[in-house]
Amino acid sequence: MAESIKKRIAIFGSTGSIGTQALEVIEAHPDLFEVEILTAHTNDKLLVEQAIKFQPNAVVIVDEGKYEKVKKALESTEIKVFAGESALDEVADFDTYDMMLAAIVGFAGLKPTLRAIEKGKAIALANKETLVVAGDLVMQLAVEKRVPVIPVDSEHSAIFQCLIGETRNKIEKVILTASGGPFLGKKPNFLVNVKRDHALQHPNWKMGAKITIDSATLMNKGLEMIEAKWLFNLAPDQIEVIIHPQSIIHSMVQFEDGSIKAQMGLPDMKLPIQYALTFPMRVANDNPRANFKKIPVLAFEAPDIKTFRNLGLAMMALEKGGNFPCILNAANEIAVWAFLNNRIGFLDITAVIEKCLQKINYIEKPNLSDYFESDGEARNFAASLLNI
Repeated sequence: MAESIKKRIAIFGSTGSIGTQALEVIEAHPDLFEVEILTAHTNDKLLVEQAIKFQPNAVVIVDEGKYEKVKKALESTEIKVFAGESALDEVADFDTYDMMLAAIVGFAGLKPTLRAIEKGKAIALANKETLVVAGDLVMQLAVEKRVPVIPVDSEHSAIFQCLIGETRNKIEKVILTASGGPFLGKKPNFLVNVKRDHALQHPNWKMGAKITIDSATLMNKGLEMIEAKWLFNLAPDQIEVIIHPQSIIHSMVQFEDGSIKAQMGLPDMKLPIQYALTFPMRVANDNPRANFKKIPVLAFEAPDIKTFRNLGLAMMALEKGGNFPCILNAANEIAVWAFLNNRIGFLDITAVIEKCLQKINYIEKPNLSDYFESDGEARNFAASLLNI
């Protein structure tokens, strides 16, 4: 009987930072969860290890060149093996899971997430780009299908937690906290010489390469502002960013009476992952606890938008709306890829995004195909700027 009440989880992006930590949460609570689907982009070795350990119903390796390897490695099991990008949509269509953890990095996460919502599946959302690109369509569909979208990002999870029990109370604003990344306080004459390995050293969080670079440029906070707009139905002027280097306060909500609620904890992604998977329950765990005797200072300062111009560009995209956030996101994905491959400098990331926002046609009320077109156009133009 206990078997039937386990929540069946589909992890889209199981070999990345969020996916691997989610599997640790699931492993710590075998009475609550079972793994139904695992997907990976190119990391076949880890996907196979995860599949053997958690015995899902199905796995997807997006890189079709690795299909035979995965198939052979799992042939003694009953696990179904799929390959290719279209397979993500195919398994998202399955009836055999209860919740999708959407942890694929970037624009690639949009289609399977929409498919899961269409099927009425609960979403634990770790892919912010899905809402940055097409937040209006995603949230509208979630409302129509009565599907909960529970944020996994630590900042949005914090806001979500602060809003429990406040349904009828008006939000005055939300305050997203940012660590400031590894280059807090630095100026352009320093940033011009920044190399990949330096930018990947985040002071507080262990994250994947793309999000770590976004954190270093403050683009991550800009994307989070856009995500917050759609998740919590906010106007752009209700969303503020503050630098908080200790990463203890994960975000705050200010209500119309001036009262502010904050959600606090050590910087550990396992907490928001677990909360999304177990919601509305809180479940005991062995995670480290904050000791405020050892945290003498909680500091705050305004972000330096003159130096970290990506945040300013994201704020402009948030204000303008339409397909602008989609263009911003696509250009950023290409520019970050180029930086991680030592093709451009740190400050060139901003220049690429700016040129794309100037070049690609603005559409005020895009539909889904407009979003896909804008994404493709922005990527192609960004790639042409970089001779990729």
